[in-house]
Amino acid sequence: MTEEFSDIPLFMEQMAESIKKTAAMLEKAETSLFFQRMLTAKRVYVAGAGRSGLIARAFAMRMLHLGFDVYVVGETITPALQPGDALVVFSGSGETHSIVTFANTVRDLGGSVCLITASPDSTMSRVADCVVNLGDLTGYYRGDTSTFEERQVTGQYRSISAAFAPLGTLFETMALIFSDAVISALMEAKKEGAGALKGRLLNVD
Repeated sequence: MTEEFSDIPLFMEQMAESIKKTAAMLEKAETSLFFQRMLTAKRVYVAGAGRSGLIARAFAMRMLHLGFDVYVVGETITPALQPGDALVVFSGSGETHSIVTFANTVRDLGGSVCLITASPDSTMSRVADCVVNLGDLTGYYRGDTSTFEERQVTGQYRSISAAFAPLGTLFETMALIFSDAVISALMEAKKEGAGALKGRLLNVD
C-alpha cells in the first residue's frame, strides 16, 4: 500500500519543474500585452470549455476581488459586450467551435480577444489580437486539430497517456499559475493589498 502512493511527491516535483520551464519560455511581449489589456479594458469577459472553463472562472473571481468589472460568458446575468471590452479565452487547443464563434463575434462588436493557449497556430490564435503561449511540454496538443467537442465524443479525454500530467492537465495547471501571477502583477499596479481583496469577498453566505 505504501509503494502504491510513493510517486506522488515525485509527480509534484515534476509539476514544479514544468512550471519553471514554462515561466522561462514565456515571451515578455505577449505577457506585457495581456497585462495592458487587462488594465485598460472597460469590462473583462472570460470563457473556456471543460477544465479550462474552471480556470477561467477562478481568474474571473480574483479579478472581481481586485475591483474589475468581470463576467463569465454563458451566465444569465452577463451583459451585452460593448466596444472597449475584452474577452479572455482559456483554451489549450484553441479549436473549440463554440468559443471560436464567440471570439469572432467579440471582434465584430469592437471588443478585443485575449487567448491563453498551448497552441499558438490554432484557429482561435488567428482570431485573437493578444495571444499568450504557455507551451505544450507534454506534446498533448501537438498535431491535434480535433475540437474539444470531438475529443469528448471519441473518448480522447480518458486517461490513456502517461501518468504524469495526462491529457490537458499541464496546460490547465500552467493557465492557473499564469493567471494567478497576472493577479499579483495587477495588485502591484493598482497598489492593492490582500486586505482590499478580502473586503470584496462574498459576505452573504
